[in-house]
Amino acid sequence: MSPVTLVSFDIDGTLEIGDPPGIVTLASVHAARRLGYLVGTCSDRPVSHQRDIWSRLSLIPDFTVLKHRLAEVKSAFTAAAYYHIGDTDVDEHFATLAGFRFLRADHASFRTWGPELFPAE
Repeated sequence: MSPVTLVSFDIDGTLEIGDPPGIVTLASVHAARRLGYLVGTCSDRPVSHQRDIWSRLSLIPDFTVLKHRLAEVKSAFTAAAYYHIGDTDVDEHFATLAGFRFLRADHASFRTWGPELFPAE
């Protein structure tokens, strides 16, 4: 079995469907799935709201958690790499606390980590 990558997405300011919209497209989320990544959301939004978003997108996430519970995701899944993509210092704080690599969701940073995480097909 090959090593798995786990990617946690913040919603608001990170995903294009957030409020405000972020730079991470739904195409990137689909690409992560095609690459075999475990994907889900870690947000301030209630878990039920996160699940509703995924349902409207016809995607089944591997996890949905509140931001301060990101460490529980790491405990629940064995992966070779853990990433949390977000747009705030709060995202960075909880990602670091949980042992995830934090990736900032802005255009300058995306040029660095985007191709690494979502290689062109």
